[in-house]
Amino acid sequence: MGGLALIVMLALNLRPLIASISPLQNVIRDDTGMSFQSVGLLTTLPFLCMGLVALISARLAARVGETRGVSLGLMFILLGCLIRILNPSAAALLATALVGGIGIAIIQTLLPGRIKRDFSRRVPLAMGVYSAALMSGGGLAAWISPRIAGQTGSWSLGVGLWFIPALIALAGWLWKVPQTRGSRSPVAANRLWYFPRAWVLALYFGVINAGYSSVIAWLPAYYQHLGWSSSHSGSLLAWMTMFQVLAALVMPALAQRQSGTDRRLLLGISLLAQLIGYLGLILLPGPGALIWVAIAGFGLGACFALGLILALDHHPDPRIAGQLAAFMQGIGFIINATSPWISGALREATGGFIAVWIMLALGVSAMIGLTLIFRPSRYETLGLERA
Repeated sequence: MGGLALIVMLALNLRPLIASISPLQNVIRDDTGMSFQSVGLLTTLPFLCMGLVALISARLAARVGETRGVSLGLMFILLGCLIRILNPSAAALLATALVGGIGIAIIQTLLPGRIKRDFSRRVPLAMGVYSAALMSGGGLAAWISPRIAGQTGSWSLGVGLWFIPALIALAGWLWKVPQTRGSRSPVAANRLWYFPRAWVLALYFGVINAGYSSVIAWLPAYYQHLGWSSSHSGSLLAWMTMFQVLAALVMPALAQRQSGTDRRLLLGISLLAQLIGYLGLILLPGPGALIWVAIAGFGLGACFALGLILALDHHPDPRIAGQLAAFMQGIGFIINATSPWISGALREATGGFIAVWIMLALGVSAMIGLTLIFRPSRYETLGLERA
């Protein structure tokens, strides 16, 4: 099994625990008595874990090593999915959102540094494949879970069956990768808190990707509110994922072909696609559903991949670049975590989802302006090597 195939296998496990909930949330709410905000926590908690764990990723890598860390992450995901089958209650769902979220977070923060190290001359392409696989896992879950639930009459089986790919990935990882001890990174993670550029990257990454957590939480519910069935509304997420995957492959490939590391044009195009998609959901949600979801999905897929590439561009040392990417993801995913929770509150307050799409459109508009500051000529002046 090649190194890139192994990365793909791991990435496929990083979104099903989250994305499988969305198309089934109405039946879950009916069965468990959870409110919109409580169901929103099933998306918020994993993203919050992604943020908090990313901030301690350097210490984690130093203590347990990359191999053991990824293995531990897969076991947490596996456990979280199994518990959902065995105990389909509101409390268990919230607990598994935490357990599985920690597992996702561990893997997600360790892989970018490995990609930078193993694919030093093809970082944009490798990061694109990783991002595409990550998003594919979410799309498959959104498409398969409601169908399994419908055929078996068990929503818990629909959201819990994803322990199977986690088990397969764990076996492949342990078979392929030798055990390694932790090692100290040349950058102390807590020092990054003092670098303004690290905070700018974190804010930027958080806002340009906040749409994903809100969309997977509420897009099916939005269209169910408009009269769609759970399986058809869940298919919208799978449809969106096709364009996320396309963008995660195409835009990094274009980045790879660039002579330099200026990603501003590609990022600007990606953010504009998100904005058009959100405006379409606001103004013409019914007739143009497939169009707006496709355009927004393309923008979201491109922004995630390009955001990671942007962080890795900032330093040639894979360990320093990986740690900067981990810090960026740490703060960024905490921002992501607030998005579905705030969206749920807006849904409760307004009785609809239009306010959610307006919030996302405003955030993306602000980030289009911020994109202009990422001039590669300034990367070497940031002083990260002195951290």
